[in-house]
Amino acid sequence: MRLDGGLGQLTYCSNIHPGETWPEVLDGLRRHLPTVKAAVAPEVPFGLGLRLSAAAAEALAEPAALEELQALLDEGPYYVFTINGFPYGTFHGASVKEGAYRPDWSEEERLLYSNRLAEILAIFLPEGMEGSVSTVPGTFKPWAEGRLEAITDNLIRHAAELVAIERRRGRRIVLALEPEPCCFLETVAETVDYFEARLFGAAAAARLAELSGLSTAEAEAALRRHLGVCYDVCHAAVEFEDPHDSLARLRAAGIRIAKLQLSAALRIPAVGPETRRQLAPFAEPVYLHQTVERGPDGLTRYLDLPEALARAEAAQGREWRIHFHVPIFLEAMQDFGTTQGFLREILALHRAEPVTGQLEVETYTWDVLPERYRQAEVGTAIARELNWVRGELG
Repeated sequence: MRLDGGLGQLTYCSNIHPGETWPEVLDGLRRHLPTVKAAVAPEVPFGLGLRLSAAAAEALAEPAALEELQALLDEGPYYVFTINGFPYGTFHGASVKEGAYRPDWSEEERLLYSNRLAEILAIFLPEGMEGSVSTVPGTFKPWAEGRLEAITDNLIRHAAELVAIERRRGRRIVLALEPEPCCFLETVAETVDYFEARLFGAAAAARLAELSGLSTAEAEAALRRHLGVCYDVCHAAVEFEDPHDSLARLRAAGIRIAKLQLSAALRIPAVGPETRRQLAPFAEPVYLHQTVERGPDGLTRYLDLPEALARAEAAQGREWRIHFHVPIFLEAMQDFGTTQGFLREILALHRAEPVTGQLEVETYTWDVLPERYRQAEVGTAIARELNWVRGELG
């Protein structure tokens, strides 16, 4: 839905709903969207943040599936302005962990999948509205060596496809790389360095000019127009970024923040004797829960929560932030806190000077939250999150 005061579009990401095939995705949307819309935007069209697996995206190449999606949109009415193109394959009900980054941007499958998502979005994106597709931040950091050239070239090839889509359909779409702990693009500093050195440099502009027929100057502008970032607030908080400085640094580098993903992480202000027991229910087997520890010597990173828990005794008194998306309306949870305060700061900055035209609540871990935190029906919880954001934005 469109927010007042030029604050952009607000939605939630449908990756909270299990479903990998197109019929499963459609069923999840039909079951939950009416509840959310009735509680948040009963009188106006509601924008949708769509998550499509590679299998679902491929199914939408068929006219019948496209007609089914259009029929759903007409029922709401709903509209699509952003797609989550990060998880390629299964995302619920089985171990995902580092598999969430496969295929990465060094692989042809990731390029073809992202091209397909952009084409789908261009079909449904309302006229005059910019679209975005969020994606893997290059690759998983342990895999990065030797892949940088292929990653960069595939991103430029995708930019050429976005240029072609804009020419053909008159719809502008931005690919939004999403920095995440333990990934190739992990921090804002790393992201700025990569964009400046690899995606916004002369070699990238020359390559895009070769692929698209643009002049070098036009290609340089197109790279800045079609390649940007998805600023996931949970990820930034886990990395102990500074809210103001991190946004300012992206702006100063001319890197578009195509989408803010509004999310909160687990926060342990000071690891104590009971922390290991208290956090045990969150060390679940499906998702990767990167943990960052702040101590007197700086930051220590753990690939997953069990690794951090094994070091809990040595971490006594230190702060932990854990990549486990929790409902954003929770300032605190039993025994520990959340990074809601970081999210409040980001929203206050956006209210004062809009950061982006797209805001998307993302709490995909609903199914693996301990039972005490998911007593409400999922649609009701999503609506509560969206209305909390509206309250923060005034």
